[in-house]
This record gives sequence, structure tokens and C-alpha cells, in this order.
Amino acid sequence: MFKRLVLTALLAACGLVRAELPEPVAKAAAAHGIPEDAIGLTVMRGNSVLLSHHPERAMAPASVMKIATTVVALEQLGPVFRGRTELLGSGEVVDGVLQGDLLLRGGADMDFNEDALVHMLEKLRLKGVRRIRGDLLLDRQLFQPARMDVGVPPFDESPEAYYNVIPDALLLNNNMLQVEMVSDARSVRAQALPMLHKVAVRADMKLVDAPCARWEDGWRLPGYERNGEQLTVVLRGTFPRNCSKTYAINVLERQDYLERLFRAAWSRLGGEFSGEVREAPASAPAPATTPAMRLLAEHVSRPLPELLRDINKWSDNGLARTLYLSLGSLQSDAALGSRPLEPLPVLAPDGSVAAPLPSAARAEQAIREWMRQHRINDSGMVIDNGSGLSRTERLSPEQLAGFLSAAQKSPWAPEFQASLPIAATDGTMRRRLRDSPAAAHARIKTGTLNGVVAIAGYVTDANGEQCIVVGMVNHERTGNGAGRSITDALIDWVARNAAALKVLP
Repeated sequence: MFKRLVLTALLAACGLVRAELPEPVAKAAAAHGIPEDAIGLTVMRGNSVLLSHHPERAMAPASVMKIATTVVALEQLGPVFRGRTELLGSGEVVDGVLQGDLLLRGGADMDFNEDALVHMLEKLRLKGVRRIRGDLLLDRQLFQPARMDVGVPPFDESPEAYYNVIPDALLLNNNMLQVEMVSDARSVRAQALPMLHKVAVRADMKLVDAPCARWEDGWRLPGYERNGEQLTVVLRGTFPRNCSKTYAINVLERQDYLERLFRAAWSRLGGEFSGEVREAPASAPAPATTPAMRLLAEHVSRPLPELLRDINKWSDNGLARTLYLSLGSLQSDAALGSRPLEPLPVLAPDGSVAAPLPSAARAEQAIREWMRQHRINDSGMVIDNGSGLSRTERLSPEQLAGFLSAAQKSPWAPEFQASLPIAATDGTMRRRLRDSPAAAHARIKTGTLNGVVAIAGYVTDANGEQCIVVGMVNHERTGNGAGRSITDALIDWVARNAAALKVLP
């Protein structure tokens, strides 16, 4: 066994792109019929490469792509960054009536939910506003295009699922309805939160004799029916008898959702509103340059390190995509977080302001520029949305190792490492490697798609030294735990044996 480890180290030290896989990793691959050629990995300690196997190959990364997004975001935006939502008014308040429009301006606030909106409207009531004479304008112009979900085909067969929500700069409550389904022996009842203006829910579901734990087997894509102003969300499929489940769904058009939540919340606060809710024009004035549009209330998100924990520990695609779009559009500000809300100008070579780029292109530029600054080769890398929920994104093991190495040396290394799942403890690693020395000592980002399993992070070796570990498997047989057994074997091998490896100069 020791000879095998030394051989692996020698191959890596000599710069070969394909080294022999560690025995436990090779056995796991062979047991599931996955060829070694479908595996890419890199193991480093400090600046020394201990093991590399197809390290230069650009592979589908799944959610380990979030490593790139979160490392660059923490470096570019800083640990005090906060997204923000602003409520502005264009008129004076006379006898409790706001004589003008309201403008709700989105600023990549990843915590903007029902409670935040209600709190902002409560502040409006405390300012003496009882009635709004104008309209409510919704400003999503921070990101371009303002609605990236328009006309985009669904990623998979579950477009209503939370992980598939496509963000914008003014996404309220992630556009989700929490639907509670309760059945007895004869019927299914359904209700939903938050309470939306003139929205009901109905369960057109057939009762079946099945375990409650298998309720999703009969779930079908829900829809909604419109009757004038009334909307009815319709749940479809089958549901077990004597079962109770809650599920979050994204089925309403997001402008409709925001309008109905606003009307319901404002009415409960005793407010009156008879205007329209509509998109703000692209030329909506900025509060800093237009005195007539003044700030009435605002909400700020949690600091970036807290959001990174949600993104990486639980692999939150929506938050990751919002953060990705913020790169190149927002800048760090120690006092105000995400100001200004307007996209940062793009300068042409002659110093003039160039035509604005789409937000995704600006984000990609920010990541590639960061890689160049850190001497990481970006050849072969493909970025789609920065979350890994993509069939086109590509990243190589050595590129991922480069991100992790730079993060290890960053002033914000503690904040970044605290965002990663801890083996056998929390996040997506909470049930993995419980009987390994890596348990509670490895911080690992995971990634899974059909045909893709990947891991990337830090593993403490037998000498207590921290190693960078990246493992990627791209093969049709990765399902049913096959790919996971390979990446777990790699993590366990590093925790048990990496200290014995010696890399020649």
C-alpha cells in the first residue's frame, strides 16, 4: 500500500497529468463499472501537488461551481456586503395620502421576504401614510436583462421546485408558496402561505394507498386557474391517505405574486391602494440624483458571510445565482454594503462609458479577471449561471484547486471555510463519512447532477495538515450512490494517508 502511495506522489511530482488512482478510489470505481478515465482529481498540500489525475480536463462541476462564485464574491464584495431593497416615494404626504407613486427598487437583496416587505410597509404607515394615490412601480433594472427567466425553457421536469427559481434584482420570497396538504381517508385539503390577495388553492388529487413518505411519487406539475381577479392554484396528481405534507412551489408569475402579496399586506395594515402595480421604466430615476424621489424605507440582507453559509452548506442555487449576477454590478462599501444600486459603469478603452453589458457577462468578466490576477489559467472554463445548475458549465480539477488555494491564503479564509459543509456534521455532508477520520475535520462542497458527482474543499490529513481536495466524476453510472462512493473514498484516503506522501522538488 505504501509503495502505491509513493508511486502516486512521484508521478504527480513529475508533472504527469494522469497518476494512478489511490487503491480505495480505484476499487470504488471498478465496483460500479465507472472507468478511471471518467474521473478527475487533484490533491494539494500547501503549494505541492500530492496527486493529480486528469487535472487539466474541463468537466461538468455541478454545484462545486459555487466555489468559484463564492470565493470571488467574498474577495470582490467583502465580508460586510449586504444587498438592499428600497421603497421610495415621488410625492408629498397630505392628510395621510401619498400624492404620487411608490417605487420598490431591487438591489440583490437575498433576504427580501414577506416579513421584510411588511416591515417596510409598517414604516410607511408610521410616516402617516394611509392611502397611496399613485401606482406601485417595480424596479428590477439592477440586473440586465431585468427578467432572465422570460422565455427560458425549464432546466428539468420540475420547474415549480425551489432549486429552479431564476433570480432577479427584486425577487420577493423567492416567489414561493408554502402549500400544506392534509388528507384523511376520504379527501385532501390544501392551503397556502403567504396569504395573497384573491388567491386560493385547491387539491385536485386522487387519494391512494401509499406510504406518506412516498407522497412525491404521485406529485404532478401544478397550475392555476384565473377567473377575473381571482386565482386558484390547482394541485394535481395523487396523494396518500392519512398524510400531511408541506411543499414550496413556484407557480405564479412573479409580478402577479408581488402585487398580490403587497395588496394583502397593505390592506392588513389598514392601508388603501387603488392604483396599478407595474414595471418601472428602464429610465427610473436614481434616488441619489432625483430629489423628488425620496427614500421612505429600506431593507438590507444579512452580511455576505452568513449568506455564503446558506449557499455552500445547503447548495442554494437561487442565492448563488443572485450573488453571481452581483459580481461586476455591485461593489463593496464598508458603510452601506451594496450602494450604489445602479449597475457599475463599464468603461471603454478610451475612458468613455461603454454600452452596458448583460449582467451575466459582467459577472463572467469579474471571475476571469480575478483568475488572471491569481495566475489561474481560465482556458476551458465555461460559466453559465455560477451555481452549477447547468449542463454547459465546465471547470477543471486544477482550476478548482486554484480557487481553493487562493481562498486559503485570503484575509477572508475563515469566513469562506466556515461556509463549507462539515463532514458527518452539517449541510450536504451531514450524513457522509461518519466512520472516517475525516468526520468533523473535512470541509467539503458537494455537487450532484444526473451523470455528475463532484467534491471540492479542505481535508485535514493524519498529521493535522490541511490539504486541498478536488474530485469530479462525469459518467452516466454516477447515480444511486456510485459517484459518491468514489469521492468519499478520496476524502477518506486523504484523511488517513496523505501525511505519508512526499513530493519531490
